[in-house]
Amino acid sequence: MTAAHRAMALLETWPNLVSGPPRCTVGQAFASAGHEIVHFHSDDSADLYLTRTAVERLLPQLAHASAIRVRPGASWITVLLDCDADVQLLLGLVSVALKEHGAVTPRRPSPPCDWERPPVAPGPRPGAARRMVDRLMPHAH
Repeated sequence: MTAAHRAMALLETWPNLVSGPPRCTVGQAFASAGHEIVHFHSDDSADLYLTRTAVERLLPQLAHASAIRVRPGASWITVLLDCDADVQLLLGLVSVALKEHGAVTPRRPSPPCDWERPPVAPGPRPGAARRMVDRLMPHAH
């Protein structure tokens, strides 16, 4: 059993969480009061919706945890799950997230997790390569 499976089994027992498919349709999610709180997209990590305010407040502590990945300005964090200590860290942060969401008013739906957002590809805009080819190769008349 992977660390992610252990974490999911423990979260299944929490009375204030409901499991189901995430909005992004990949993996397993746990929600509370209309907020998707945590998503498991793979066997080695979980994405957790803390809110931007909570991430900013906890950033000094989160930065010291080797199992945490935080993007600047994000409301979701990623917890890498490799061992039981990582599972305990995730469970503690889920508790923080539940308290944070209980204090949020008005209730707004959770923003999409990072998994939902397609990566922004660097480089030229679509169609730019075709315009360059048109400049280099004369059109046949």
